[in-house]
Amino acid sequence: MSRFRLLPLAAAAAAASLLLAGCSSAAGNEGTSATAPTDPVTGGTLTYLEQQAHTNLYPPAGGFYPNGGILNQITDKLTYQNPETLEIEPWIAESWEVSEDATQYTFTIRDGVTFSDGTPLDAAAVAKNFDTYGLGNPALKQPVSEVINNYDHSEVLDEHTVRFFFTKPSPGFLQGTATIGSGLVSLSTLAKNFDELGNATAIIGSGPFMVESEELGKQVDLAAREDYAWAPESSENQGRPYLDGITVIVTGEDSVRIGSLLSGQGDLIRQVQAYDEEQVTSQGYEVYARATNGVNDSISFHPENPLVSDLRVRQALLHATDSAEVVETLFSKNYPQATSVLASTAAGYIDLSDELEFDPQLSERLLDEAGWTVGADGVREKDGQKLELSIYESLPQPQNRQVLQLVAQQWAKVGVTLSVKAGDAGSKTTDELDPAKSPLVVSIVGRADPDVIKSQFYPTNRNSLLQAGGSAPTATFRDDTLNGLLEAETSEPNREARLAATQEVQKHLIAQAYNIPLFEEPQVYAGAPYVEGLGFEAVGRPSFYTTWLAEH
Repeated sequence: MSRFRLLPLAAAAAAASLLLAGCSSAAGNEGTSATAPTDPVTGGTLTYLEQQAHTNLYPPAGGFYPNGGILNQITDKLTYQNPETLEIEPWIAESWEVSEDATQYTFTIRDGVTFSDGTPLDAAAVAKNFDTYGLGNPALKQPVSEVINNYDHSEVLDEHTVRFFFTKPSPGFLQGTATIGSGLVSLSTLAKNFDELGNATAIIGSGPFMVESEELGKQVDLAAREDYAWAPESSENQGRPYLDGITVIVTGEDSVRIGSLLSGQGDLIRQVQAYDEEQVTSQGYEVYARATNGVNDSISFHPENPLVSDLRVRQALLHATDSAEVVETLFSKNYPQATSVLASTAAGYIDLSDELEFDPQLSERLLDEAGWTVGADGVREKDGQKLELSIYESLPQPQNRQVLQLVAQQWAKVGVTLSVKAGDAGSKTTDELDPAKSPLVVSIVGRADPDVIKSQFYPTNRNSLLQAGGSAPTATFRDDTLNGLLEAETSEPNREARLAATQEVQKHLIAQAYNIPLFEEPQVYAGAPYVEGLGFEAVGRPSFYTTWLAEH
């Protein structure tokens, strides 16, 4: 076995993670102002306005940003991914060993860590967490985590040592232990049914804050944990949080969040639209735009749908999409135009700009070749059927309805109709699992590890293409070449070979026109100038452990 304390990622990816630091003076991991006090101030409650209510707080469901924003305050992780360097550092695990073939991981657990209910966070607790996340618990309806691949079992060697075994190499596991989906919770939490974990009060973690009260769907109140003393070594704070508490208030309207911030009724808000950035910064407030380092904001096809089953049709729509116009019309410099399926800040990224060129003339030629001719009303048709597609708006994504409507205008110029359906429609969830009803879906996922691409496209993960063997019960389509490439990426212990495999996945996705990348989506926040020490994890979720409120 080889012993590891830090795991460096690609230097280029680490440097690139800083590109979206923000459009105001709040560059880097913390925002500071010219009048900031020298030392942090203890006390006060931060009012944080969130765009959407959390859904389920089972940690593997933490990828949804409203979920992760709460979990990031109340749970710790086995390891810590430094958001600036993207290196893996000790946290609850003070050290680890990884076998040469990445099939065994042994962690030494820090002494003296407890959950907020007083129970120990020891090797047995860590083992139970990862047995649950790696295998799921069908009896309690707890699903497998998308960040863990090839998991077999754990073995508790002693009170402070746990070893994990994998059926084949799992090189992404170490980074997986640092993600929001691997937040450590108490044994009593893991004993609850999945449906019970939608209540924040049901989650017992070891983090610097704990849930004090909740008004379901409206507000969650967090209180500082006075005895917290096990932050990562690189943290400037090594004791209790500076804040006494955090009040998370669900505020769906963009204008209300902005107005509340600028009027002093809120201290920090998430989901600042690009058109509001200048309004915020012009009044001396900070805008924080953090890279999510994963699969770009994009449109994915469901190739089983007969309207898009022909590769030429998918290619035509890819080349009919002007992502530069989308960015220039709707967004700011914090939203770079996509040049691949993965963000340019992601490990394993490859520039596929040449394959993504906007070329409506090529689109028209491909549609002609596929037998779709322009009808009297300007819409292409074939065998009496019009080329009319639909897609559901994705509410968590910035200005998604406007994005899709602009794409619809672009596609109309080559004779294709795209209808944008409401993101809160009751039929959305079931329709998006039926390829006959949904030819297209919005795709995006953040994770600072190559395994993120498997999370998005593999059948038993998010299954964006609706392949058979996953979440779509009626699907028959399957791309075994793609799935083989995804499995190779997640099972390759050699880092360079793994990154090369990630690039092959991106090439295949674009060659088959399964995905239309639009832009690199950051998480964008705005904060009052007296909010200091604000932190973010590697994919842009806020961390309030080092945050304090200066006098104002």
